[in-house]
Amino acid sequence: MKELSTDRIRNVAIVGHGGSGKTMLVEHMLFTSGATERVGTVEAGTTQSDFDPIEIKRHISLNASIVPVEWHEVKINLIDVPGYPDFIGDLHAVARVVESMIIVCEAKKDLDVGFELAYEVAQNHGLATCIFVNKLERDNADYAGLMQTLHERYGRKIVSTQIPIGHQAAFSGVLDLLNLRVYKGKDRGVEIEEVPSGYSSEAEERREKMMDAAAEGDDNLAMKYLEGEALSSEEIEHGLLVGIESGRVIPVLLGSAATGIGVATLLDRIVGELPSPVDFAERAASTTSDEDEMRPEPKIDAPLSALCFKTSADPFVGRINYVRIFAGKLKADEQVANVGKENSERVHNLFYPHGKAQTPASEVIAGDICAIAKLNGILTGDTIGKAGTKPLPPIHYPEPIYRIAIRPNAKSDEDKLGSALTRILEEDPTLRYIREPSTHQEILEGMGDIHLETVIEKLKVKFGVNVTVEEALVPYRETVKGNSKAQGRHKRQTGGKGQFGDCHIELSPLSRGEGFTFENKVVGGAIPKNFIPAIEKGIKETMEKGFVAGYPAVDMKVVVYDGSYHDVDSNEAAFKSAGAIAIREAVAKAQPVILEPLMNIEVFVPHDTVGSVQGDLSSRRGHLVTTESLPGGVERIEAIVPMSSLARYALDLRSITKGRGRFRQQFSHFEELPHPESQKLIAAFAAKRAQHEEE
Repeated sequence: MKELSTDRIRNVAIVGHGGSGKTMLVEHMLFTSGATERVGTVEAGTTQSDFDPIEIKRHISLNASIVPVEWHEVKINLIDVPGYPDFIGDLHAVARVVESMIIVCEAKKDLDVGFELAYEVAQNHGLATCIFVNKLERDNADYAGLMQTLHERYGRKIVSTQIPIGHQAAFSGVLDLLNLRVYKGKDRGVEIEEVPSGYSSEAEERREKMMDAAAEGDDNLAMKYLEGEALSSEEIEHGLLVGIESGRVIPVLLGSAATGIGVATLLDRIVGELPSPVDFAERAASTTSDEDEMRPEPKIDAPLSALCFKTSADPFVGRINYVRIFAGKLKADEQVANVGKENSERVHNLFYPHGKAQTPASEVIAGDICAIAKLNGILTGDTIGKAGTKPLPPIHYPEPIYRIAIRPNAKSDEDKLGSALTRILEEDPTLRYIREPSTHQEILEGMGDIHLETVIEKLKVKFGVNVTVEEALVPYRETVKGNSKAQGRHKRQTGGKGQFGDCHIELSPLSRGEGFTFENKVVGGAIPKNFIPAIEKGIKETMEKGFVAGYPAVDMKVVVYDGSYHDVDSNEAAFKSAGAIAIREAVAKAQPVILEPLMNIEVFVPHDTVGSVQGDLSSRRGHLVTTESLPGGVERIEAIVPMSSLARYALDLRSITKGRGRFRQQFSHFEELPHPESQKLIAAFAAKRAQHEEE
């Protein structure tokens, strides 16, 4: 790859629904541009962008992969982004470092959820957007139906720039409206022909509409066009560039990622109509948050400012950081700072990624993308620069929506699990790992079942760690509804020095979320002050074990107000036991109840599924809060739902809405569990305790 100036770089994400043909499109772009000498296939596991063993096995993309090509002396950094919603984290990360997104979709009337997600993220980041209609050679291809849907959904900004030649199995090329030429053949064997007579009137009509869209973006072009003069191909292309860059125009291109038809014209459009980093200077990093700052201007002579947008953890190669240079230069063997984290290190292994392959780099300029191996303290989201450089805006990731519990199969697995998960968590910010003390489980949270399945597989394949997957239990809590008083008296005489501790406590409930309050109101030296902390410790430890169902107790206030002691037999251990006895007695008299966690959930579904989704939420003991209509035929449903009924909601919502629904959730508060459900938990705990006593 030649060293080029910033204005001759294009950073383009290839996005869309899983199975839409993104990876094969990238493969043909590599071959057509001369970057590779053969076209690999997903089925054979020979594509450049899917090189992870688990990707090859599953025949789906799991990780964003950077593959650069050169076309007409312009460097195009293509980033193949996973299309399944479970791996949406990479879509959000890549959106921070590109200027353009090409959304790949099948030629069918309905839009897939992956298309809608990609479009939303592109809009939120203000990215130039282009649509590539794929699979026109399929027997069920419905180009006309798709265009109707796009126009209905997104209006005038959808601009046809090509017409398919032939239909379904007879699809043989594209009529390009910019040059009014037909491009047949595939990959490097493109044949250019005149417009067939049967397409002339349609081509003229659609070219006129394309010219309208191009003229709107430039005052000079608009004046010329309104005066009745036709725009040249160069002027139309310039007008489209301005319109695409501003988000006012979304061009639609056509082709086949299976045969390579339309790939050469797609590369032409990337070079001619998609913005460079210079065109995109000083844009907001995201349009969804007022806190997000502008992208720095991509000046090569400016101080270094770069963002690590992806981290790869390999047990053999080590950590690899993928980095976008926003300003300045990054040089090999240069000392750089991890901005905002007060540590710096030297860049020894600087290279351009090419899928799995690497090309060593001595210097990377503003606007380009590179990778750095074996940095110790830099992770995804970190800013790399010089000391005093301003940190770049963060990458915003969605919260996890699906959870499982894992248990190491053997002692050797237990020993390796922590370090393996640490490496995996470094490369996947949408993954969360917690130890839940109330259920004694190791919890993995992610974006869906496929996401967590691949994590389990990665633990085994890459790190040699075998785990068993279990249902994630709900972290219930216990509390009291009433007030009570109790005495805790611990007395033991064993022949020698005995043990004696005696305390009187008052128990009362606190408001939800207040936790635990302990107060000492002992007067007159009834209990020496040095024994009071032991009473509190005994109470706290007992609360952690629970009272009626084995869950930690919360939102309680305990006041110790009286007691007695023995000059010889009293000690901290005795008063700790006294505190434990007192709290058990007090709770039993204060109407103990079980609390369940409630989640605030926002569900985004097509309008025609609202009734089914609302009914399903109600069946889960959910409380509907509000429903709001959003652009594009989408409804937002907000509800408060018990966590216990959301264990499989990610899968169930996918089934109800045929994959078009999505949701996000966050913890809301704890609330008393209904009596029938609480009795089941109490009975199960009693049975477990009885079994344990028998053993």
